[in-house]
Amino acid sequence: MALGKLRKEETLVLRKKLIGQSCRLFYSEDPVKIVKARGQFLFDENGKRYLDCISNVQHVGHCHPSITKAASAQMDLLNTNARFLHDNIVMYADRLAATLPEKLCVFYFVNSGSEANDLALRLAHQYTQHEDVIVLDHAYHGHLMSLIDISPYKFRKLAGQKEWVHVAPLPDTYRGLYREDHPNPGQAYADTVKDLIEEVHRDGRKISAFFAESLPSVGGQIILPQGYSTKVAEYVRSAGGVFVADEVQTGFGRVGSHFWAFQLQGQGFCPDIVTMGKPMGNGHPLACVATTVEIAGAFTANGVEYFNTFGGNPVSCAIGLAVLDVIEEEDLKGNATRVGAHLKALLIKLQPRHQIIGDVRGVGLFVGLELVTDREQRTPATETAALVVKRLKEEDNICVSTDGPWESVIKFKPPMCFSMDDAELTVKCIDRILTDIEASDI
Repeated sequence: MALGKLRKEETLVLRKKLIGQSCRLFYSEDPVKIVKARGQFLFDENGKRYLDCISNVQHVGHCHPSITKAASAQMDLLNTNARFLHDNIVMYADRLAATLPEKLCVFYFVNSGSEANDLALRLAHQYTQHEDVIVLDHAYHGHLMSLIDISPYKFRKLAGQKEWVHVAPLPDTYRGLYREDHPNPGQAYADTVKDLIEEVHRDGRKISAFFAESLPSVGGQIILPQGYSTKVAEYVRSAGGVFVADEVQTGFGRVGSHFWAFQLQGQGFCPDIVTMGKPMGNGHPLACVATTVEIAGAFTANGVEYFNTFGGNPVSCAIGLAVLDVIEEEDLKGNATRVGAHLKALLIKLQPRHQIIGDVRGVGLFVGLELVTDREQRTPATETAALVVKRLKEEDNICVSTDGPWESVIKFKPPMCFSMDDAELTVKCIDRILTDIEASDI
C-alpha cells in the first residue's frame, strides 16, 4: 500500500474498518481528506484549498519552514531518551521561564496536554496532601481517566461525578448566574468557589487544587471576568490548595496582548502550576508543566523518581525553541491582537443585521460567535450553528467548528498567521449564509 496513493473512498473504508469509531472526523458526514498544508491553508487530494480556522495546534502556521528545518536538522544529528544530558531541554526551559512569572521556574516536559494535566494533578496532591479538586462546569482537561474525572464535559456522559470532584459555576457573563449587567461579576463568581470550599470543609474534606482553563474553550470561548482568578486563588490557597491554570489551548501568545491567557487577570495574579501543550510544538507532540520550587520539592521528596522517555527529547525541544523564535520574529502576538480585534469588530457589526447573533466575545485569535433563536431568552441556536459550519465548508472552503454546552458557539482559533483578509472573507461569508438562512425561515 503506497503512502498517500489511496482514493478518498478507499481511505474512508479502511478508516472505518481499522480505526475506533469513537475517533470522530471533522465533518463526519462528508469528511475532508487533507494531504498538504501551508500557513493557514489546508489542501485536499484534488488541490482544493481550505481556510483553516480550527487548527490552534499548528500555532505559527502549518509546515512552517523554520520549524521543519529545526526538526530535520536535530533529527539528523540526535534524538534520544530524555534522560541523557543535553543542551536543548535546559535552553528551552530557560526560554519558557522568561515568559512566565519568576516563581514558575521548574519544568517537567511531557508529550501531550493530557499528560501535562495528569502530572499537575499529581503535583497538587503530593504538595497539599489533600485529594479534592474544584473544576468549572463544562470543563475539559484531557482524555486520561484521571482527567475525565475532572472534566464535567465528559464525566456527565459517563460514570458521573466522583465524590472528590466539585463543580463550580462557569463564569459566563453572557448566559451564566451573573451577567454583563452585574456590577462585579468577577467577585460574584469567585464567591461561588468560596461557598463550595466551605461546603467541602463541612463534609470533612480538603481541597487539593482549583483546576481551570485560563479561557474556557469547550465551555464556549469564555472570557473570565476581571478579578475572578485573583480572588479564587486567595480562597483556594487559604484552604491549603493550589491554583492550576490550564493553558493547553490558550498559551503562547494566542490572546495577543500577553504570552499567557492567565496574564489577562492582571500583573498581580500568578498560578501555582501552569500546564501547556497544543501550540508548543506546532503539531509535534510536546507539552509541559511549570511550577514553583516548593511544589517541585514536595514531588521530589516522595522518593519516587519521575521520568518521561520522550518528554523533552532533543528533537521536541529543538522544535519548541523554533516555535518561540517564529512567534518573536514574525510578531505573531501583535498579529493576533490586530487581526483578532478586526475579526471581533466585523462580527459585532453583523449583530444589528442578524437577530440570531446573541453574543460576540473573545480576545486575540480566540473568538466566539454565539447564535441564539431568541435574544431575550438567549435560547441556543444549535442547529443553525451546525448549518453555518457545514455551509462555510461546502460553499466557501472555510473550516470552523462549534463548541459550548449546546454547541451554539462558532469558534475561531486559527493558526496565528491568520490575516486581515482571512478575517474579512470569513465574516463576509457568514453574513451571506445568515442572510440566506433568515430569508429561508421567512
